[in-house]
Amino acid sequence: MASLENSILAHIDIGGERYEIVVDPDLAYQYRTGQKKELANVLVVEEVFKNFRNGERHTSSSLQKAFGTTDVYQIADRILKKGEIQLTTEQRRKMLQEKKKQIIAILMRECIDPRTGAPHTQLRLEQALEESRVHIDAFKEASEQLEEVIKALRPIIPLKFERVKVAVKVPPAYAQRIYGMLKGYGIKNEEWDRDGSLIVVIEMPAGVQGEFYDRLNKATAGSAQTRLLK
Repeated sequence: MASLENSILAHIDIGGERYEIVVDPDLAYQYRTGQKKELANVLVVEEVFKNFRNGERHTSSSLQKAFGTTDVYQIADRILKKGEIQLTTEQRRKMLQEKKKQIIAILMRECIDPRTGAPHTQLRLEQALEESRVHIDAFKEASEQLEEVIKALRPIIPLKFERVKVAVKVPPAYAQRIYGMLKGYGIKNEEWDRDGSLIVVIEMPAGVQGEFYDRLNKATAGSAQTRLLK
């Protein structure tokens, strides 16, 4: 845990009031990003302040009204996850890079290039994201920023959200073994044949077809039959 001299503030504003906590910069970052699951040692001072610099503390009644509790750890959890943290420049850079990676991963999975029917490469998406200069919020969920990101990317690269349905027949020797994998991709219909074969229809983002076929072929030694449904 950091000393008071090396600590930073995290805060949230509720009903016109400011609620501050004093935290370890590295541990607070790890907690915010999910790397650290417990609040142990994150708080440098186990109190909630109106203004830490002036030594002004919130009353129990004020905390109860704003958070529905006076438990400092429950309050700290909300502040760290929903409020603002005075992160270092390097921490903010890391969070922004990680958020960009998450957004690109979603685009590669959910979108295709309508000219080729294939997903864009990671490098092409990274270049387009840089060229677009779209604002990425390091603290906001990647999925919540997709609409704005796609709007900014479309003048640069063509993007199309598309889902496909694939019929799959798996021989009896592999059916039970890979059922969980198939379910993970989204089974819409399933049927077990008399000989123990498994027949399913899977609906998935078009961008994951290549990955799906690779996994299916490896898991069944190339014996599974597939057909792309219109």
